[in-house]
Amino acid sequence: MHCPFCSAEDTKVIDSRLVADGDQVRRRRECLSCHERFTTYESAELLLPKVIKQDGSREPFDEEKLRAGFQRALEKRPVSVEKIESSISQIKHALQATGEREVPARMIGQKVMEQLQALDEVAYIRFASVYRRFKDLNEFREEIDRLEKQPGI
Repeated sequence: MHCPFCSAEDTKVIDSRLVADGDQVRRRRECLSCHERFTTYESAELLLPKVIKQDGSREPFDEEKLRAGFQRALEKRPVSVEKIESSISQIKHALQATGEREVPARMIGQKVMEQLQALDEVAYIRFASVYRRFKDLNEFREEIDRLEKQPGI
């Protein structure tokens, strides 16, 4: 690791700690040349599959796009940022666990709906109405009725 102060190549690790639910390591380092101290964060880089859009095009998985979808659906809803981030992590983990190099966008949309249904029913209906392209009030009613019939919700 290069020193950010003098660009020397030799640094030593003084302290290491797990952060972010064990997904990252925080390291305190000291430069052996200028003796300045600095902090680095280390996390595993896991490749996420490419997304196959409905038109057949492929694009890299975009976590910010996923986060924006959650935030739009959960706008003005009483759901903590931690729960949103946890849901995003669960979706990413599920995608990595498939072992596939490409996954259909529909699969990601389904996983988002599952997470939203567990987080907040109103956000779920908001997302589902756009995702499934509800055309009229009857489709809203049918989805709400389906939700009410599910046990544990």
